[in-house]
Amino acid sequence: MRVAVTGTPGTGKTTATKRVETDLDIVHLNEVIRTEGLHDGTDDDRGSLLADFDAIDEYLAGKTDLLVESHLAHHFDAERVVVLRCDPETLEERLRERGESPASARENAESEALDVILSEAVTAHGENAVYEIETTHQTLEETARAIEAVIAGDREPSAGTVDYTDYL
Repeated sequence: MRVAVTGTPGTGKTTATKRVETDLDIVHLNEVIRTEGLHDGTDDDRGSLLADFDAIDEYLAGKTDLLVESHLAHHFDAERVVVLRCDPETLEERLRERGESPASARENAESEALDVILSEAVTAHGENAVYEIETTHQTLEETARAIEAVIAGDREPSAGTVDYTDYL
């Protein structure tokens, strides 16, 4: 089985998946992109690497029993896709605290309010494979347990249950 854990930057993906107890191998995709050179250079405007999707696909090919974590994870094969969600105001604050520019933090908050990653995940994998987890008021341990429930099949798909349009 392959599970993707995705969401807007700042929703808690990396930190929560480090607390997930699972037999699946956990791949922190952003780290792999950096260490394995699976990119096409840098986006100078954002100061981030430009992921090479073909190279990532090749890297993941044939690997099973994975939990793939990244804001890009939903772009790759997975049986289940967990989309972590966070209130845009909280998200913007988190991103600023970790050194993101005000413009970048605002762009990510707006993307969260517009359901950008959720929409991409549903389009790529179908509504019945997508599980939203609202993380704003959860501890990292609670988020990890919710991800574990998805992996175990103890949670129902829930795309479209979180609404932040009032942020806009």
